[in-house]
Amino acid sequence: MAETSELIGTRPMIANEADLRALMTASLDGDDSAHRALLERLSRHLRAYYRNKLACIGRSAAEAEDLVQEALMAVHTRRQTYDPGEPFTPWVHAIARYKLIDHLRRTKASIADVPLENASEIIGEDDYAGAESTVDLNGLLAQLPEKMRRAIRYVKLEGLSVAEAAARCGMSESAIKVSVHRGLKAMAAAIAQGKKS
Repeated sequence: MAETSELIGTRPMIANEADLRALMTASLDGDDSAHRALLERLSRHLRAYYRNKLACIGRSAAEAEDLVQEALMAVHTRRQTYDPGEPFTPWVHAIARYKLIDHLRRTKASIADVPLENASEIIGEDDYAGAESTVDLNGLLAQLPEKMRRAIRYVKLEGLSVAEAAARCGMSESAIKVSVHRGLKAMAAAIAQGKKS
């Protein structure tokens, strides 16, 4: 089978999409050896991705290893969310990218830490080419009640903490958590319903 190049960030992730997808599908069907093989192959790609991105801002290889483990854990724990009818590498790309962004937020990386020539790679990058979705996020959010929509926008899209979102919305932290949970559940149901029609 021909190899394809899927973009992770601005460096190509060379992987055989069909092979990775087959391993993931077998893993979802309960094949433990396929799951181990998938995680092993992904770890090599993720390690190169994170080392490259973190090196651009003077961060250590140890941080890259931590991110590899976080991303692999996310692939493992969220594997049931992967749709075998969709390409696999954009799904992994999204997980890898969000883990990097979360890490940089947690460790208080700022734009001042990023060399000017690499700034667009870290914060200005879009992933439309690799993971373009047919789901209209704004359309899904518009179907939700206002408090759910604001809670999801603040916590999941803008990256605020639950406490910060609660302060902005004038709600309790537990109300924010409930709104986010119920809103995401409603959005997932709307996506599932859309795929059936």
